[in-house]
Amino acid sequence: MMAPQMTAQPTDRSSAIPWVAPFAVFMAWLALGPSLAIPQPWESVARVAVLLAVLLAVSRDLIVSLRVRHVLPSVLIGLGVFVIWIAPDQLFSAYRSHWLFQNSVTGTISTSIPANELADPLVVSLRVFRAAILVPILEELFWRGFLPRWIVHTEWSKVPLGSYTTVAFVGTALLFASEHGPFWDVGLLCGLIYNGWMWKTRSLGDLVLVHAVTNAALAGFVLVTKQYAYWM
Repeated sequence: MMAPQMTAQPTDRSSAIPWVAPFAVFMAWLALGPSLAIPQPWESVARVAVLLAVLLAVSRDLIVSLRVRHVLPSVLIGLGVFVIWIAPDQLFSAYRSHWLFQNSVTGTISTSIPANELADPLVVSLRVFRAAILVPILEELFWRGFLPRWIVHTEWSKVPLGSYTTVAFVGTALLFASEHGPFWDVGLLCGLIYNGWMWKTRSLGDLVLVHAVTNAALAGFVLVTKQYAYWM
């Protein structure tokens, strides 16, 4: 009885690479990127190039297999999440300055692009491309494709996409919220909505579309209003 278990675990570990590696590289760059001291626009070029290379090298088959089955509802949900994301700060000017959102644990709000570099069209274009195209793919592979199934069972590849358990559903939403620092509250709502749509559709392609619409709408809002705090 031990032999099947011994062979199943390495298989699951290796098969997790396409689901996890792009997100891991993304998070590593966020953490270590500033210490590299690469000047703009080369930092933006390098970041997009690295993320794109990792996605194509290790996750290409997953990306090709993505299918959108509910286009209009997914677009509308994506726009709805965008509204949720900006609404508190637009309705209440001092909302985000409360200690619940900016503190030693969640951090403080600061844009990831210095003001003088926001005038560079290439830097801004690459930021929009990363937010609207690359991030939805690499985050959804991890947050909705891998992690909930791994929480359900360590032999996660045997767990169908969109499977529901309370721990997986709530746990991934909480972790997703923690990724967004001072915006954890809207990040939590976003995570719950995305998880619910994943459970409803069982379609990772639809989640990528929802996420892409949210991020694209937010990017457009930032560029029009110059509220760069949303680009952390």
